[in-house]
Parts: sequence; C-alpha cells; structure tokens
Amino acid sequence: MKKVLFVINTLGGAGAEKALLELLKRFSPQQYEIDLYVLLDQGELISQVPEHVNILNTKYLSESVLSVEGKKKLGKTVWHRLWKHMALGKNLIYLLKNLTDMLKKKQIHTDKLLWRIMSDSGMVLKKHYDMAVAYLEGGATYFVHDHVEADQKFTFLHVDYSYAGYTRALDLDCYPDFDRIFTVSDEVKKSFLQIYPECAGKTVVFHNLLDKEEIKRKAELPGGFSDEYKGKRILTVGRLTAQKAYETAIDAMKLLKDQSEQVRWYVLGEGELRKKLQQKIEELGLTEDFLLLGAVENPYPYYRQCDLYVHETRFEGKSIAVQEAQILGCTILVSDCSGNREQVENGVDGVLCQLDARDISEHIKQLLHDEELCDRYGRNAAKKMDQEDEKGLELFEINEGKSDTDEKAKRSFGHYSCVQ
Repeated sequence: MKKVLFVINTLGGAGAEKALLELLKRFSPQQYEIDLYVLLDQGELISQVPEHVNILNTKYLSESVLSVEGKKKLGKTVWHRLWKHMALGKNLIYLLKNLTDMLKKKQIHTDKLLWRIMSDSGMVLKKHYDMAVAYLEGGATYFVHDHVEADQKFTFLHVDYSYAGYTRALDLDCYPDFDRIFTVSDEVKKSFLQIYPECAGKTVVFHNLLDKEEIKRKAELPGGFSDEYKGKRILTVGRLTAQKAYETAIDAMKLLKDQSEQVRWYVLGEGELRKKLQQKIEELGLTEDFLLLGAVENPYPYYRQCDLYVHETRFEGKSIAVQEAQILGCTILVSDCSGNREQVENGVDGVLCQLDARDISEHIKQLLHDEELCDRYGRNAAKKMDQEDEKGLELFEINEGKSDTDEKAKRSFGHYSCVQ
C-alpha cells in the first residue's frame, strides 16, 4: 500500500481547499494510505475530509480562518509558532533580506514573509512516504521541501506566481528540487515559468476537480435568497480580500443605483476587509443594495437563483467560484485578468470587462436587459464545464496508455492516483 502525504496551509472555505477535498476522494483507501497535515492547525472544512484520510494534526481549531474570532485564534497560533523550534531565530536574516526587498517595491506581503517560519515550526514527521504533495504555495511547499522524507515530492500552484507576491528569494529556490509541479491553469503555468524557466520539463497543468453532480444536487436544496426582493440579483462569491477588488464592485453598484437600475448585489464570503467594505457601503448609501451575507455552508442555491454572477478580481489562478457558476449555467461577467480570461471566453460563454466601476456597471446593465443573451451565455458555460470536467479526469486514467506532449510528466502523478 502506497503511503501518501498531503500538506496544505489551512483548511478554510476557499477554492484550493475545496479542490483538495475533492482530490482526496479520488484516492482508493484499498490502495493508498493517505495522511493530511494542515500547517496552521485551523479551518472549518475539517469535517468534510474523507473518512479514509488520516489527519495528523494533534490540536485543531475548526473556526473559519476569515471570521473575526477565527482570525484572533490564528494570530495566536502564528505568534506561538514564531518561537517554536527556534524558527524565528533561524530565519531572521531571511526575514530582514526579504522585507528590505519588499520595502523597495513598496509592497509588503506579511504572509509571504512568515510562511517559512510557519514551515520550520511545524510538527516533526518521522514517517517516510512514497509521495508527498504540497497542495498550496508558500508554507505547505516549504514544509514538504524541507521537513518531509519521501521518494517523490510534488507541489501545486493555484495563483499567478509573481502577482501574488512570491519570489525566488522567498522560496530559497526550492521548486527545482520537486519531482513534479502542478499548476491549476495555463496562465498560472506561464507566470511560474517566467520565474523558473528551468522547471518547464516538470511543470504540468492539472485542473481543479469538482463534483459537478453534487453541486447541481445541492443547488436544488432549500436555501438561497430570503429577502423577497423583486428586482435583478447579482452574486459574487469570494473572500473579502484585496485580491477580489470589492471596493470597485461597490462603486459600480453606486453607479447602477444612481441610474435607477432595479438590482441588488450580494456577496458570499468572509475576510479581513469586511469592516472596511461595510463602512464604504454605508457611506455610499448602499446598505440595501450591496449586501455582505458572510460565508454560508451551501452557496449553490444562490448561484441557481441569481440573474448574473460577477467576478471582478485583480488576479486569479483558476477560480472555483467561476467554475461553480459555470456548472450551474449562470450568466458570468469577469474582469479581464490572469486566470479569469482563461476561464471565460468573451462573447461566447460570458463577458470580460475592465476592472473599472464604470465599465463593470455598463456591462451589467447590458446583460440584465438582454435575457436572450444571458440564456445563451449560461448554456454555453454549462456545456463548457461538462467538457472540462472530462479533461480533468483523464489525469487519473493515465495507466491506460495515452500519449501527448505532457503524458510522461502526468504519469508520475497518475501512478499514485486512481478513480474507482
């Protein structure tokens, strides 16, 4: 029986974490002994880990990493870990050097600075694995590279590498040592290889796996909008972080209201910007027009009931929220940025717009006043996801002897994975 380890930074309700849970389901417990280590011991999705997966964490907090209480507990964990295994002292020169580099660029990424300390202060694993997989960039990748014994080591990238704030100096050039590097999209791969061109031969696109039928089933369950609003509804799903550019969405909603459009904008998600965003909403008089509903256990009825799904972000790897909207046949408007433009073909299965309040509001008006166009985009999006799901599953059927350019690279992962 093959021994496999997966490592992820946290297990909160974000896209990468959901994709990991789906991937874990694909490993047969009759063939694989699967261990999971959550580096920061926290996240609300812990209850959804498949039963056959052994969770290594001895202490664990199930609070959301984005809620107010959850953030406080996460902060305490980070503070405690600074001193564990002398991690802060060992990385002091590293911290000062990279902080100086960030100050020169006028972009401070505190989480990126601390990931190596969190890695070095993680639990000590004495087990040897056939394969170890870092499912996220940053801490998980550093931990698998530095602190895990395994015959093969793989890592995943879910974000635009440079835009997200990573550098070779932060990584200490660890990526060339991995046997395989999986990116969730072609654009993530392209961005990564601009920094690590020597890794081209071992870097392969591996699309997120989603349970399409389960998403459709959950969309029909009770739930969704409860305010009895009679106008058009816009939905956005995502963490309340700077990456998601919600301040621009709020400005777009203000323009729509000033033009007397009968529309409300709803957001599902939590994050550190909630207070700041709510303040902006109130200042612009949008308390009944732009609603922060928080995180919900089942978001899919909202997708099914909305008139338009909008995803205007600064950058993406491959958004699971957009994939879910496509599965459920939503009309989709996304900002023209890395990740988004790979998922939505402008004028075919959705619309691309500029990350600008006026451009967003104009496209929203056009879509909401053209029901036939919206229906066509929704149908094309759902059809596209049917085809993309099949392509994703091919990576788990590698032993049946397919041959394309990346086949040799894919085989090393497929060797350990199997769809039953």
